[in-house]
Amino acid sequence: MTVTAKARPVRLPGGMSLRIERRALAVGVLLVLAAFVMAVLLIGTGDFDIAPWDVVQTLLGNGTPANDFIVNDLRLPRVLVALLVGAALGMAGAVFQSVTRNPLGSPDLLGFSYGSAVGALVVIILLNGSATEVAVGALLGGLLAGAAVYLLAYKRGIHGYRLVLVGIGASAMLVAVIQYLITKAQLVEASRAMVWLTGSLAGRDWAQVWPLMVTCAVLFPLVLGQSRALRMIEMGDDAAYAVGVRVERTRLLLMLAAILLTTAASAAAGPISFVALAAPQLARRLTRSPGANLLTGALMGSVVLLLSDWASQRAFGADQLPVGVVTGLVGGVYLLWLLVTERKAGRI
Repeated sequence: MTVTAKARPVRLPGGMSLRIERRALAVGVLLVLAAFVMAVLLIGTGDFDIAPWDVVQTLLGNGTPANDFIVNDLRLPRVLVALLVGAALGMAGAVFQSVTRNPLGSPDLLGFSYGSAVGALVVIILLNGSATEVAVGALLGGLLAGAAVYLLAYKRGIHGYRLVLVGIGASAMLVAVIQYLITKAQLVEASRAMVWLTGSLAGRDWAQVWPLMVTCAVLFPLVLGQSRALRMIEMGDDAAYAVGVRVERTRLLLMLAAILLTTAASAAAGPISFVALAAPQLARRLTRSPGANLLTGALMGSVVLLLSDWASQRAFGADQLPVGVVTGLVGGVYLLWLLVTERKAGRI
């Protein structure tokens, strides 16, 4: 591996290494600081506002009993879910965009998020399941959708545009299934389904934090350990084979990890749209670095979701919006801009 003057290798267990560029490292540090500042502001935001310094003191164990209850029991779990969901979606989007070699390669557009939605709605509408059962249904639905899209797109390997096209077709079919399920639901079930489909961080507690934290703790190192192989795959299958990368095995492993991250995020907060699409692209533009930008993409996803959650609570007065509405509004504008940019560059 060639290391330039602006990059340093970081050794990982098992003899693997990461190539970290100075600008990417600086951007990563700034994103961590931005996430921390936004997390403190969000924890202090609500019907009973708490000053940032008091929030920090409470997190360090020096707060009043009232602040301790509000911060640690009510608001900290919501912020942690936002951090983890944003990071999971950001890294999943970076993986899919690298595997497909297409900036439109995103769980939102490939159908995996809709698969999770179908699984969740089946549990809500047909089985009248609990919140835990809804989360399991979302996880299974996303995995089944991912397997179906992969098998339909496979033809002596996976081609990026074929995967995107199959994913868009699967998305259309799954949206139709979602609409059908809602028409068959009773009023209470339909209302519950629509609340889940919007994507929200309201009411999240430690029951959502721990499973998502374990998922990220297991899958993040796995994905980061394959970053060099992923960079080779971005250069083309032939080039990857030439340097000894097991292309199909690596691609399948990375896609499975990304699908699990997406479905775990959907199970925790519902289908939060466009974070997986926008976060890796924004990270790449800030770092000006080739490759997947996996870690900075994850950090950017956390910052984007925290900003969106803050806007959903502050920017619309007393009418608080679910965070999925805010990401959908901003993400739709970003998608239009991305399509125009890619068209001018002759890539679509």
